[in-house]
Amino acid sequence: MRIIIAGCGEMGFHLSKLLAKEEHDIVIIDKDSDILSQTEILDVISIVGSATSYKVLEQANIKSSDLLIAVTESEETNMICCTIGKHLGVKKTIARISNSDFIHRKDAFDLSSVGIDEVIFPEALAAKEIRKLLKESAAITTFSFEGGVLEFIGIPIGKDSVLNGKSLKETNYLNPDQNFTPVAILRDEEDVVKNKTIIPRADDIFEASDHAYFVAQKDGGVDRVLALSGKKQHQIKDLMIYGGGPMAFVTAKHLSKKYKIKLIEEDRKRAEEIAAAIPNIMVLNGSGTDLEFLMKENLEYMDAFLSLTGETEKNILAALAAKETGIKKVIALVGNMEYIPLSQNMGVDTLINKKLIAADFISKHIKKGELEDLHSIYGLDADVIELNVNEKSKICNNTIKDVDFPKSAVIGGVIRNNRGVTVRGDFVFENNDKVVVMCLQDSRKSVQTLFK
Repeated sequence: MRIIIAGCGEMGFHLSKLLAKEEHDIVIIDKDSDILSQTEILDVISIVGSATSYKVLEQANIKSSDLLIAVTESEETNMICCTIGKHLGVKKTIARISNSDFIHRKDAFDLSSVGIDEVIFPEALAAKEIRKLLKESAAITTFSFEGGVLEFIGIPIGKDSVLNGKSLKETNYLNPDQNFTPVAILRDEEDVVKNKTIIPRADDIFEASDHAYFVAQKDGGVDRVLALSGKKQHQIKDLMIYGGGPMAFVTAKHLSKKYKIKLIEEDRKRAEEIAAAIPNIMVLNGSGTDLEFLMKENLEYMDAFLSLTGETEKNILAALAAKETGIKKVIALVGNMEYIPLSQNMGVDTLINKKLIAADFISKHIKKGELEDLHSIYGLDADVIELNVNEKSKICNNTIKDVDFPKSAVIGGVIRNNRGVTVRGDFVFENNDKVVVMCLQDSRKSVQTLFK
């Protein structure tokens, strides 16, 4: 597939990185040549220029392209880019937008009439991610397969975790029903710039401060995994949100029907606007970094604290202050993706980046061949891929041992007849099975050949 990406900010760069892995032909456009220079490490074509320029889009061979994804920082640029791109012959367009009216008032705005096939609203996607994290409070990341028949869950390994200091084979007794599978360990090693990704084998040992990732069955497996972190799973009822910008506003609105919310906004006028727009939450005018103010507003009695301003440093400082008071779940929004793998060492439960979430969402919906779906977890040098078994697949009617499955990959689970199961070495794969695999990037092609 030939794909043009307009905008080489964090979202555009990460998206081009994900799609280049799938051997798509990628062209990325940006006005700033310095920003584009980061794409030199990727197998993509870069063009310096405006994404709304007919000449630049024609230079990118828009007429022969399958998809145009406009993800610049400007909503207007994205919409105009898609409109012009459609006029010049691109098959499909996707625009990143920041105005929620285009989502909630589809009856009033027929975007397809101006050449925009789909819109991506990063704030709404991030709000949904936060909702899932609040539901499973001990998790640092989570997503579902096939509507939840299998779950992918990341947990921090604390000093009190039963996994701490034990090898994978020594912890088999913790999984008597075999309803979850460890698929990756992310380790922050001293004197190493990049975190280490481990596909766990029998003798690999879990360490405190690791992030461990599992695929679990919906019934029983999820609760068992969450218990392994050493942190209790808490029911979240009372929330405090710091921030009044688009991210905080959308999240508060998204969560207001399920949770009791106090929202802290520094600008009085903006606080009044939010109070009028979301009448079923309490809006307070103050600072989320003012601990004395927060304590007067009963911070210590909150079940969760969400730090969602547009400033990364403020969010982290407020989140750390909230954590010090004993808050059960603390989530902070960060603008720099590099912070995300550091959340455990920093003391914040989960750091999220809305651009990363949106880029992953787009990449998941661009499918190629046998690759049904792909999920990248920032910080891990490994991907979760879903593959379909067909009658001609080498793995069909065979076990993992029969096909010499790569050591740098692991099968997390199988979905058969709408039922998710975690499997072991003697499991026989059948036609129409959907298989969830975690693999290091150097083994992806080897894994995919088993399903052709």
